[in-house]
This record gives sequence, structure tokens and C-alpha cells, in this order.
Amino acid sequence: MLILTCPYCGVEADETELAPGGEAHLKRATVGDSDEAFEAYLFDRANPKGVHFERWRHAYGCGKWFLAARHTVTLEVYGTYKAQTPEPTKEIVAAIKKRLPEWEGRG
Repeated sequence: MLILTCPYCGVEADETELAPGGEAHLKRATVGDSDEAFEAYLFDRANPKGVHFERWRHAYGCGKWFLAARHTVTLEVYGTYKAQTPEPTKEIVAAIKKRLPEWEGRG
């Protein structure tokens, strides 16, 4: 079972208390962008076998959106952080690199 800690209220919640929100850190299409850019924003998503950054909502708790880094195969959670953070925190990146020294992702 997937258990995430909400960075706002500090509650450890399992996946039945949370609502998934898809991939984190997407660049949103805006006014003036091409149709192709808008289509890519709507439909193109990473589906990695490994580390993935995701959006979650503490649906049955404080109700706030937050971000999480987890491994899609092992379900290992490297950490959670507030939704307003534009990229993974240094602590999250360090936790990933500690467990996966070969990781070349964001950070």
C-alpha cells in the first residue's frame, strides 16, 4: 500500500485518503501557444519505470495538493513537498541519489 506524508498537515495517509492528480512539474500551455503545444500539454505524459514526480491531494484530510517523488516499480517514496515548489527539493533529490546513485533525472 502506498503511504504518503502530507507536507501541510503532517499526516501519514494511505492511498485511500488521497486523490491522484497526475504528473508533477508540467509546463502548462498558455494563450498564444500552438495547437500542438496545447495537445502535448493535455496528452503527453511521462510513464517511467522508475522515479516519478506526481501530484496528490489529501482528499480526506486537509484537502491540499502536494507533490511526491516515488518509484513506480517498488512504490518506494523518496519524499513529499508542497505543491508551490517549482522543482523537486534538494532533500528529495539527495534521497533519490542515495538509493539510486545512477539516477540522472531532475535535480
